[in-house]
Amino acid sequence: TDGLVWVVDSTDRPDRLELCRKELHALLLEERLAGASLLIFANKQDLPSALSQDQIREILNLDSIQTHHWHIESCSAMTGKNLLQGMDWLVDDIAQRIFMLQ
Repeated sequence: TDGLVWVVDSTDRPDRLELCRKELHALLLEERLAGASLLIFANKQDLPSALSQDQIREILNLDSIQTHHWHIESCSAMTGKNLLQGMDWLVDDIAQRIFMLQ
């Protein structure tokens, strides 16, 4: 696996976001995902109750992830805002990593 896309509901309850954090960190320990690029979409940014990208970053404890390149992108699946930017980052990061291995 070269890349992983993780979508977070930015309007979710704190207990559900804590569960999301635990699941993400457990998933990243799987051998088949070793070194995979990680794109986190902070979805529903079009809603007024949405947590900011920085708040999601803190809740998910993303700064502790040292085993994967990662990027968080605020987005809205309803409007399409920033979806292409996020996917562009993922493709570019994978390509750079693969090119460096050759």
